[in-house]
Amino acid sequence: MSLSDIPVEFVIFGATLIGVALFHRHTLAVAVVGLIAALLVRFGPNASLGEVATHFRQEWVVLANLLLLLLGFAILSNQFERSNLPEAIPSRLPRGWRGGVALLGVIFFLSTFLDNIAAAIIGGVVARHVFRKGVGVAFLTAIVSAANAGGAGSVIGDTTTTMMWISGVSPLELLPGFIGSLGAFAVFAPLAAISQQARSPLTVADKAPRIDPLRVIIVLAALIMLIVTNVMTNIVFPGLGDIPALGLGLWAALLVTAPLRAPDWSVLRGAVKGALFLVALVALASLMPVERLPSPSTLSTLGLGFLSAVFDNIPLTAFALNQGGYDWALLAYAVGFGGSMVWFGSSAGVALTNLYPEGRSVGSWLREGWFVPLSYVVGFFLMVMAKSVFTGGP
Repeated sequence: MSLSDIPVEFVIFGATLIGVALFHRHTLAVAVVGLIAALLVRFGPNASLGEVATHFRQEWVVLANLLLLLLGFAILSNQFERSNLPEAIPSRLPRGWRGGVALLGVIFFLSTFLDNIAAAIIGGVVARHVFRKGVGVAFLTAIVSAANAGGAGSVIGDTTTTMMWISGVSPLELLPGFIGSLGAFAVFAPLAAISQQARSPLTVADKAPRIDPLRVIIVLAALIMLIVTNVMTNIVFPGLGDIPALGLGLWAALLVTAPLRAPDWSVLRGAVKGALFLVALVALASLMPVERLPSPSTLSTLGLGFLSAVFDNIPLTAFALNQGGYDWALLAYAVGFGGSMVWFGSSAGVALTNLYPEGRSVGSWLREGWFVPLSYVVGFFLMVMAKSVFTGGP
């Protein structure tokens, strides 16, 4: 593809990402301007609202789910923090940098059956109590990486793997994704933990805090509701996919349990901006002509992983499913873990930076989280080599 063949929509998307990188204090405004520009190019200045509505009729469920989940997890993380359980966790972790690795391992495990946003938020809240002198951007990148890696081989651990499952890909076919994610974890987890230990050693409270068991139960009930809703939507009642079932399920759990322990609704004020930014960016990504992506191959799959760092992996996965011919486990790892390389490359990154605004700098994320792209490549080629050994071919 020559420069003259690059669609204008891609140019707008690239300019928007550059704007986000340069003006990370005004990310929502930049994303909205980019979305409006892409709409004008896609539908023309004289387009009717009906034409725009027709396009977003297929996208609104994804967008609504993201908005509801991001805002819901802001409330849920506050309930989790106020339970005092995060303050009790340090005493259960190993001392030194191994404690950081253990925490990342917990996040990885949680994300195998929870939404990666939930895993990242829980990890971020615990980290705030474990590392009392502050959490560095390097460790923030590792939290997001662990949250994204855990779902790579699980059909209920990530939206993209669930999409593959719905489309007929066997859960067993996706299991090799864990080869890549565990290989990547072995690289980024120790490096991030050592960096964090040098910045802020793991600390333990002098006096064990009093845990509020009712708030812990509320958090568990909300997470169970998410798992049940995910299974019901994808297996029992596929028609529920026409509504933002996950987001509605989470909010139903929050509202039903609110009389037991009142949430701090004021946290929504700080979460709305980050949530709207991600929704605007995903809406912009949905306008891209993804049919211009290259044909399936090992190299193109590697490239899709890097592309997912700045491009929503849901439309990438949808196009790959329509195109066919991919190694689905390799693709699941690539588009699932690849979004960790930039803070807005995954919903987990956006959700975590709602808690840690200092992470909203592309420069800092790439500079301090340099090991994330390295671990992505290591995990990818581990999967390629494993396939070669077990099948006798590339």
